[in-house]
Amino acid sequence: MINRERLEEQEKGALAPYASRAGESRGRAHDEKKHPYRTCYQRDRDRIIHSNAFRRLEYKTQVFVYYEGDHYRNRLSHSLEVAVVGRTLARMLRLNEDLIEAVALAHDLGHPPFGHSGERVLNVVMGEWGGFEHNRQSLRVVEIIEHRHPGFRGLNLAWEVREGMAKHTSEYDEPPEGNYGPGRLPSLEAQVVNLADEIAYTNHDLDDGLNSGILSLRQLREVPIWEEQYREAAKECEGEGSRQTCYTTIRRLVNLLVADVAGTTLGNIGDLAVTEPDGAREAPRPAVSLSDGLGLRFGELKAFLYENLYRHYEVRRMAVKAERILRELFDLYIADTTLLPTNLRLHLADHTSERVICDYLAGMTDRYAIREYRKLFNLDENV
Repeated sequence: MINRERLEEQEKGALAPYASRAGESRGRAHDEKKHPYRTCYQRDRDRIIHSNAFRRLEYKTQVFVYYEGDHYRNRLSHSLEVAVVGRTLARMLRLNEDLIEAVALAHDLGHPPFGHSGERVLNVVMGEWGGFEHNRQSLRVVEIIEHRHPGFRGLNLAWEVREGMAKHTSEYDEPPEGNYGPGRLPSLEAQVVNLADEIAYTNHDLDDGLNSGILSLRQLREVPIWEEQYREAAKECEGEGSRQTCYTTIRRLVNLLVADVAGTTLGNIGDLAVTEPDGAREAPRPAVSLSDGLGLRFGELKAFLYENLYRHYEVRRMAVKAERILRELFDLYIADTTLLPTNLRLHLADHTSERVICDYLAGMTDRYAIREYRKLFNLDENV
């Protein structure tokens, strides 16, 4: 039987010199006996999957609220897609696949309901009490809020997993660095998750936008990177419908971006002389990146989505509703904390009421927040 020691030994031979190794982890905040047949990153991945916060991602908005259709992505399916892209890159670059998977699955654990609209309103209402940022909240989930193990609060994840969560950056994420190596970049594995996130959400949001009818093929064919791949996809899908051609185009886009990241990153690793894990942290710029040319074209595609999907009036209407729901629930709970569940009121002795209420709201799913709002503000709704 292969045990943990054997797995750690296999990593030494299979992974690149610049990859993170489970046997060399900086450890956990609370001492625990090592698992007999799982490495620390494998154990963390499993703890994340078994957490309450992970299960709730199924009913948290990506772009479309859950009741708008069964086939649209949610925060859970998004996290799984990030993990898929990340694991592919891990194998191509000989990085630690388990660490990448753990960070990918955990990166949105603190995301509030209703997507970035929910994040914006919580940041506003919490302005006097430290604000709100979902990456910081994800750390709060795994360090404080989850309580599934005896002897400590949180999930007690390995330092490298928490570092990857703390330093998760993208076009929409710029979290403060906290205590995880201020002024330094994260591991190569965490950098992979950053780009895997952008590749995943851009392509699955394209898919959802087309399925919803908000995006049209005519509009998309004006975007150069889409048009290039669509023409090639049309040759593969001769005789098929346009929808099948769009599916193939999206697959081609993902393959194009992943291959470019892998090739560009290997070149960057050589240019930056990254020969061990901390070399990536101390480098003057991220080693994991797209090439300049493809990065510009990918940026055009993201700009298209921002203007034509994320700012579309149908999406904005739901955002306005979401902001109203969370703002009014926050104000009501602040005015009367006895309306909070009993188990939450127990935390008021250790934390400010504002932070306890923010944790409660951030942990809600879309449907739970909508149901709570109806119970508290609709006189015809049964409590």
